[in-house]
Amino acid sequence: MLDKTYDPSESEARIYAAWEKAEAFRAGRPERAKAEPYSIVIPPPNVTGSLHMGHALNNTLQDVLCRFERMRGKDVLWQPGTDHAGIATQLVVTRQLEERQVDWRKGGREKFLEEVWKWKAQSGGTIVNQLKRLGASCDWTRERFTMDEGLSKAVLKVFVELYDAGLIYRDKRLVNWDPEFQSAVSDLEVEPREHTGSFKWAREAKDKDGNPVPFNAAALKKVLERDPNGHMYYIRYPLQDDPAQFVMVGTTRPETMLGDTGVAIHPQNKKLKGLIGKKCVLPLVGREIPIVADEYADPEKGTGAVKITPAHDQNDWEVGKRHKLEVINILDAKAVVNENAPKAYQGLGRYEARLKVVVDLVAAGVLEKIEPHTHAVPHAQRGDAVIEYWLTDQWYVDAATLAKPALAAVKSGKTRFVPAKYANDYNRWLENIHPWCISRQLWWGHQIPAWYGPDGEVFVAESENVALGEAQRHYGSRVTLTRDPDVLDTWFSSALWPFSTLGWPQQTKELERYYPTSCLVTGFDIIFFWVARMMMDGLHFMKEVPFRDVYIHGLVRDEKGRKMSKSIGNVIDPLELIDKYGADALRFTLTAMTTQGRDVKLTTTRVEGYRNFATKLWNAARFCEMNGCARAEGFAPKSAKSVLNRWIAGETARAGTALTEALDAYRFNDAASAIYDFTWGVYCDWYLELAKPILAGSEEAAKAEARAMAAWVLDQILAMLHPFMPFLT
Repeated sequence: MLDKTYDPSESEARIYAAWEKAEAFRAGRPERAKAEPYSIVIPPPNVTGSLHMGHALNNTLQDVLCRFERMRGKDVLWQPGTDHAGIATQLVVTRQLEERQVDWRKGGREKFLEEVWKWKAQSGGTIVNQLKRLGASCDWTRERFTMDEGLSKAVLKVFVELYDAGLIYRDKRLVNWDPEFQSAVSDLEVEPREHTGSFKWAREAKDKDGNPVPFNAAALKKVLERDPNGHMYYIRYPLQDDPAQFVMVGTTRPETMLGDTGVAIHPQNKKLKGLIGKKCVLPLVGREIPIVADEYADPEKGTGAVKITPAHDQNDWEVGKRHKLEVINILDAKAVVNENAPKAYQGLGRYEARLKVVVDLVAAGVLEKIEPHTHAVPHAQRGDAVIEYWLTDQWYVDAATLAKPALAAVKSGKTRFVPAKYANDYNRWLENIHPWCISRQLWWGHQIPAWYGPDGEVFVAESENVALGEAQRHYGSRVTLTRDPDVLDTWFSSALWPFSTLGWPQQTKELERYYPTSCLVTGFDIIFFWVARMMMDGLHFMKEVPFRDVYIHGLVRDEKGRKMSKSIGNVIDPLELIDKYGADALRFTLTAMTTQGRDVKLTTTRVEGYRNFATKLWNAARFCEMNGCARAEGFAPKSAKSVLNRWIAGETARAGTALTEALDAYRFNDAASAIYDFTWGVYCDWYLELAKPILAGSEEAAKAEARAMAAWVLDQILAMLHPFMPFLT
């Protein structure tokens, strides 16, 4: 007899353990050898991670698809694994070592990597166990890690082949630079945050008595110590041929003027175009710099003239290339002013230099005014440092060449985006793609397989022995090689995930059976960073797209539509909801609220409501059990004689069709609605209520048919509901 109430906390762990023992999620089972394959690769969560609501949504949707297709008889592989997460993991381990007062840099690379692997062994499985609590039916026997031996071999092979094909190269370009972590970081690891200052001063300002307002350096210093950002500084750059005349520029980073090599004015700027072609003199430095015509300078913004610092701004870099401007890098790796700036500023940190530059501009009579200004400042997502655009030597992938087949594959329909609108974002990004910076100045990650000879000649190979052989042939004798200390961007290995996890570069039977995968489920924020790169690498190395469908879901927001944020205090922990309401209630809530192209506005009351739905079904099952409703051998629903039973059989078929059509079209909310409405509104509220008098009556034939039908429909409900609420069913 079923218990009076359903207790998820008592049953979920027990049921999951039974699934694992039975190898219920294992792909390639003998009885499915001739079945149609269906495969999904999990977006590998960071090994540092713990389950957040985005993971819960993403993995619930994947699990719904995998369980549904398994029940349709397909040979399903849901490929699990975790990502080594270069920056995030190194940051976690370095902080732990610093808390123990261990100087990790002093210990050297090998010692540090030992500590990371130790940490991974102790804490790296946290998120996997949490995914199991959610009910994820991955084939855990095939779990991979982006730094495991097989995937590392794949990474080396890809790097060497792309290098040999001229698609990987080393170049000096601007990168997002974290001066505290001292590494290049990807755009995804940079978070723009708005800053607004409070200091105000102008040359022409007068007090209430009509006297000039003196510049208060001490007050500015105090403001900048609180927040060095959030001001616009207007500076006069005197004309070279007439120092009494000037061009006015505005900047939020006055210290970068020390590296200015030009000023840009829009060619159609009626007010200022007469200055184009002239030269001005850079204050504090004395360098003569050209005034160039460029459409980047918006006549409607600021002063209409833009200072150009090619070494410290991405847009300025492009303007500089167009006009062949000199590139002067004035900061070192720690964002300290270097020897390329005047001596007075050398050795100052960037914000110390900011204050000194402003004070000196006032003394030189060329600072026009300072105003509070709201602007976005790039911060490192990990560690919080303000990012600098910094000119440095890095390794790059020729993404434009690799992007061409990836664009063609989506345009021809080989890979389909759902909703279709996201194909536009994908196409736009790939049509305007830049070289991909793949090197990171870290110790944790795939070390770049490049070795340098005594004269700087580079040898790229899958192993040091091969590189030494190439060097010996090049130099005519054995030489000592030094390996590049940098590691690859985490996304480089993630881009190989759909085929490296299946055993590539070996031609395995899994690779043959499950590649290309059937569907990828992911968020819109990594279409470019991950989806596009998997498309590029899959097409280049496998000559086939990595997935047929790409389903893009939205963000999970709070009930007011705000992004979940620790600073707002609106973060909902999925594990707390699982503890309180059960995994099934959370899963059903997320599925029911997933409408194509929209974000999920989550409330705990909805989770509670779907917990009540589970209770309703539990009570219906208990009612059936107490009234002798059990599976009848040989029962055929189509042979039912009573109108009531023929009606519920038809409604059951309609619900099944609606659910199947919805899931085939990735309309998760419609699928959830179909089974919810049928279970509660049709089966519980109508059929069982109308069947009660029959079950309580004396006509044995009618009772037997009602019992058999009630049990049969309950079985169909459990089957239809299983992908959404697997523990209850």
